[in-house]
Amino acid sequence: MRTALWWLLFLILVAAGYLYGREYVRRHPQDFPWTELRLGDPVGLFTVRKLAALGDQPAQCRALLAQAGVGDLPAPPKSSGADCGYADGMRLGDEGRTVAFVPAGLVTSCPVAATLVLFERDVLQPAARRHFGRRAAIIDHSGSYSCRRLYGRLEGEFSEHATADALDIIGFRLTDGTQVSVVRDWRSSGPEGRFLREVRDGSCRLFATVLSPDYNAAHADHLHLDQAERGRIGGGLCR
Repeated sequence: MRTALWWLLFLILVAAGYLYGREYVRRHPQDFPWTELRLGDPVGLFTVRKLAALGDQPAQCRALLAQAGVGDLPAPPKSSGADCGYADGMRLGDEGRTVAFVPAGLVTSCPVAATLVLFERDVLQPAARRHFGRRAAIIDHSGSYSCRRLYGRLEGEFSEHATADALDIIGFRLTDGTQVSVVRDWRSSGPEGRFLREVRDGSCRLFATVLSPDYNAAHADHLHLDQAERGRIGGGLCR
């Protein structure tokens, strides 16, 4: 009789643990590798891996952007040789986004476009409100696609820019016209510098690679954000 009671108690505990675990996964899908990515979910332990993996799932990536109400539009494929070009380019629009990208007409790979939705919501705007009490209105950038090797060398690996999987941000503008420049304000001890460093740190939870002026002189004037292959296996670089 006692043995039967122990078995009953054990089965009850197993059932309770299963139900609790299932409910936890349902409430926190961003923290598990087998759940689907949804741009409306909070950023979690496996968010960056799922975003990077969208490089192999262009249809799903575009569907996620549409579900998020973002007005980005597919861009015509581009090919500049075996190592340069993209088939999943998205032209970033203003509709459904909290910022404008200047210059306008920016095209990135779809994974970068999807990541920027979360970047605006969970990194950029909270940092702007915390340090300035207002929203960011504009992201000033120096482009995404560029058929070139790392650091513009004649030999060696191609940059993530060669497939539009990277974006270089040179500054931000707030709703009151305040301008924040990476090259001018990065070392500042004031709100501008603190804001930029918080944006860098938060970006590391979303992008496979985040490089800032702390990395080297080549990045003294911009933040480099990309969704390189390393992001799929959790080997991100944040400097």
